[in-house]
Amino acid sequence: MVFYRLEEPVSEIALEDLRDSVSTAGYISAAELLELRERFGFSAETAEACQRANPLFRTGAEVHSDYTFTELRIVNESGEDDWIGVYLKRNLLLVVDITDYDGSTRAGFLGAIDRSRAVRPRPERIFGAFLESLISGSDRGAEALRDTLADMEEAVVSGKVEKDFNLELLRIKKKLLKQYHYLDQLLDVATILEENENEIFRQEDLVYLSNLASKVSRLRNDMDSLSSAADHLQDAYSSYLDMKLNHSMHILTVITTIFFPLTIIVGWYGMNFVSIPEFNWKYGYLYVILLSAAVVIGLFLLAKKRKWF
Repeated sequence: MVFYRLEEPVSEIALEDLRDSVSTAGYISAAELLELRERFGFSAETAEACQRANPLFRTGAEVHSDYTFTELRIVNESGEDDWIGVYLKRNLLLVVDITDYDGSTRAGFLGAIDRSRAVRPRPERIFGAFLESLISGSDRGAEALRDTLADMEEAVVSGKVEKDFNLELLRIKKKLLKQYHYLDQLLDVATILEENENEIFRQEDLVYLSNLASKVSRLRNDMDSLSSAADHLQDAYSSYLDMKLNHSMHILTVITTIFFPLTIIVGWYGMNFVSIPEFNWKYGYLYVILLSAAVVIGLFLLAKKRKWF
């Protein structure tokens, strides 16, 4: 566990030095929360909720009389999602580490503390800076996905589509949906905190939460826009497949038309009537070959002239 006194200068303090009247930010494990929940006045239900990762994106927050609690599922670029619990009360921000596979959550918290050293530190500002560090990957990811979708659209237009195009597009749509739910979760939390129902924040400090909500809302709208772009690209790809299939069917139809007269010739000379003069003609076989070739060549030239292919 680690605690910081949010006074100038910001400094790390021991647990026994915590004071309710002094702004503090802390980062503890889920196991340590069970030992400290009574010290901070947290309910047993919220402490128990932090003992296991919730596989769903939890929206909203629990507003208690003297603190607000929420669980957050954090989407990482590494692919392994982290989970944290967050307690906010007057003069206190407490982040509970439920799972942190790559250390990014702790690093984001410590980074927020470092950035606060140059400004007037408050729990609301630390929380805003902490969440901004967590969504920075979403911002970069949105730019990367936008470029990827643009490249895929160019491939469809130019007809240079890879065989795994549809699978890659499905992967992108799944990632966009996950990012949208992630940001929607953060927006709900930021909005509830901004409402300040239990009045744990000072009015002048709510601007930090308002700025955070605006940034998350913008990112969520970006993800929604990219999802729409992916849907349009899916439609374009379906149209591309239909055009490709129609082109193939057109070519097959032309080929069938060119060679269909040969079927008539084969049927004609395959009836074995003795009265067919070519049967007894020594050049009959060659005649049929030349006739078939002439018919095919003639229809081929006609198809070229009519621009059937």
